[in-house]
Amino acid sequence: MSGWLGRFLGGVPKGFTGTLEREEAVVASAPVRDGGHLVATSLGLWVPTDDGPRRIGWHLVSKASWASGVFVITEADEVERAGDAVVLADRAPQRYVVEQPGKLPQAVHRRVTGSIRTRHRRELPDGGAWFVQRKVPGRDGTVLQVRPDPGTDVALVRDIAQEVAQRMGEGLADA
Repeated sequence: MSGWLGRFLGGVPKGFTGTLEREEAVVASAPVRDGGHLVATSLGLWVPTDDGPRRIGWHLVSKASWASGVFVITEADEVERAGDAVVLADRAPQRYVVEQPGKLPQAVHRRVTGSIRTRHRRELPDGGAWFVQRKVPGRDGTVLQVRPDPGTDVALVRDIAQEVAQRMGEGLADA
């Protein structure tokens, strides 16, 4: 089900107060023990917060794991641009206890891994960085994201990311 038809036929869980985009379709959801819902849509994962539901775009879910009734979600922030690339920093992981997950774990896994087009690990002095091309939900094309390890020289990572993004734009590199 998609769009208004999915909402009309019950795709949105009862009590969910988030505002979906017109073309946003619910693919799976589950109630969270402490209140609210985790709702996987075509555009991202809605998570409960003290201020109400908030959507994390699939391209900003760094890691999602499911074990023993607990979802652990690590969200990334876009902290700066490096030419056409985006430098990311992970937030602290958030835990959600979900007693009846239904199809949510599979839907989240499918969407997160489906957003990744390519990934490459590069070792650098004092650490390293992941370079990942990802599809951004609702947009054409991909974005190059770079996630430096803690302690890695961010200026060096930024320079490399900018060069890689430029080469990709010229059709000379894959990331």
